[in-house]
Amino acid sequence: MIGISFAFVHHGWANYDQDKVLDFKTTIEHSVYENPHALAKVKYNGALWTVYLAPASRMTTRGLSAEMIKKGTTMRIVAYPHKTVKTEMRAERLFIGDKRYELR
Repeated sequence: MIGISFAFVHHGWANYDQDKVLDFKTTIEHSVYENPHALAKVKYNGALWTVYLAPASRMTTRGLSAEMIKKGTTMRIVAYPHKTVKTEMRAERLFIGDKRYELR
């Protein structure tokens, strides 16, 4: 994990286009596991995207640890793209191995 804090960043869900579902497999390039939201950097369509996840406390409650979303983890992501930021999305659910994790 790089020593960058994203704690100052918080986006309302209305900024994401829930009519455009992104569903793809990728590998995590970088992750931050802290509040207000954990996040991951992943490659999607040839670009590096920021994926906003759930708050760390919710992820822990649902069985997702920081170790599970570290660099190198391969996963399937179902997410919604940001309406104006071209390389940002909000994850609705993750699939790691054969397990599904709901983030909302």
